[in-house]
Amino acid sequence: MIALFRSGTSIVHRAPAGFKLAALALLALIASLIPHTSLTAGMGLAATLGLFFLAGFGPITWARQIWRMKWILLFLAVTQGIFLGWEPSWINTARIASIVLLAAAVTLTTPTGEMIDVLQRVLRPLRRIGIDPWRVAFTLSLTIAAIPVIGDFAARIREAKTARGVRLGPKAIVTLLVMSLRHADDMADALTARGIA
Repeated sequence: MIALFRSGTSIVHRAPAGFKLAALALLALIASLIPHTSLTAGMGLAATLGLFFLAGFGPITWARQIWRMKWILLFLAVTQGIFLGWEPSWINTARIASIVLLAAAVTLTTPTGEMIDVLQRVLRPLRRIGIDPWRVAFTLSLTIAAIPVIGDFAARIREAKTARGVRLGPKAIVTLLVMSLRHADDMADALTARGIA
């Protein structure tokens, strides 16, 4: 499992995990539900860059996060541009990018253990219906940690195909699926060996 957290002393790092997760949820709702113009969508995206500066990361880390989701953003932009028009396409794609960047800022500045603790407290009422809050929180943290792993797999496949002069095709998706399933099996074995699963 790749650790997303990067240690630091910025004001964003020092903010409580619960506050950051609540702010993420609130800002994601605002970005999703409030109507936007091209200008406000662009301002929202620029605000995420400001947040990365505030966290002490700068534009390179911000750009890397954008680069990691480039294919998803390109797919969204093109399909929405065809069916909805290019202005709605820009607005919707910018909103999605802003939400993902906000989530990245939270995971980069918050240790996984702190996020699990917060999620456990939030999910504590689920005990009444027989659901273990710790397992749910742990599963969510594993899901978050798996995202960059799968992104790394995709980058490796792309680099291997480029080195051989082969174009990406449907087989690349199958290869990515196989690598992801193997990683899931390895993770399951590791959790079982530790008595967690």
